Amino acid sequence: MSVVGKKLSSISAAQNSAKAGGESSGNTNDPAANQHVPTKLITPDYVLKLNKITDDYLCAPDANIYDIDFTRFKIRDMESGAVLFEIVKPEPVAPATESAPVGQTSEEGSVPVGVGTNQDNNSATEEEEIMDPNAGRYVRYQFTPQFLKLKTVGATVEFTVGNKSVKNFRMIERHFFKDRLLKTFDFEFGYCIPFSKNSCEHIYEFPTIPPDLGK
Repeated sequence: MSVVGKKLSSISAAQNSAKAGGESSGNTNDPAANQHVPTKLITPDYVLKLNKITDDYLCAPDANIYDIDFTRFKIRDMESGAVLFEIVKPEPVAPATESAPVGQTSEEGSVPVGVGTNQDNNSATEEEEIMDPNAGRYVRYQFTPQFLKLKTVGATVEFTVGNKSVKNFRMIERHFFKDRLLKTFDFEFGYCIPFSKNSCEHIYEFPTIPPDLGK
């Protein structure tokens, strides 16, 4: 499935400056007053009230019960069509199943029983132990100051879905710079069938960056 993202709302920081200021006034039940990951259910309303970057992810990796896996991300300038950034998740490599029989002679010599087996298993175990559980949950990129002068960009995301259908898949983005809200984007993907690969391009209209932030 390939669709154009439906933009539900686009809220500038200037339009919400007064509201954000009121939300940060000592209300301990408000997400704006405490940005630590809450223990209660995360709702869209909760996310839309955040007025600074959170200290951690809002959910654990095992909360992804739909097995949604983002496999591709691309940003392009809508005016020139130039691709500014693109990253694709590599396909998983199937483990090697062939092994040399006991005593088989090759160019390197004979292969005795068990040679390399424990070493390979230990290496695999060590890699699993040091693997970051949040790997793949974020994308890091750097742009030149010219990027801030663009007016409209398109962001294409490609993702796969597991064995459960996903209804009303929604993505909310809150863009901050040094705890200052620049803009909010609220997109709806709609319905995704099980075992599907989906792509969607969201169109972003850049907010006007104040001169003091653009430097």
